[in-house]
Amino acid sequence: MAVKIRLRRMGAKKAPFYRIVVADSRYPRDGRFIEEIGYYNPLTDPAEIKVDAEKVEKWLANGAQPTDTVRALLKKSGAVK
Repeated sequence: MAVKIRLRRMGAKKAPFYRIVVADSRYPRDGRFIEEIGYYNPLTDPAEIKVDAEKVEKWLANGAQPTDTVRALLKKSGAVK
């Protein structure tokens, strides 16, 4: 099972809001997920990023691979070096 840390789109049309989730890579973008570990709101100024660093470290240690976008968000929030 390939586990990814990725964004799940929420919110209305033209008003995106993303949850950072851990999911099996075979599931659809907005489909089933294993655990929610944070959120990202690009509409606020500056963009709001909230992440549970302990959960991120646990999942990375267990072999979960973040997508490129999530990796950048985690670095920006300080959850990963």
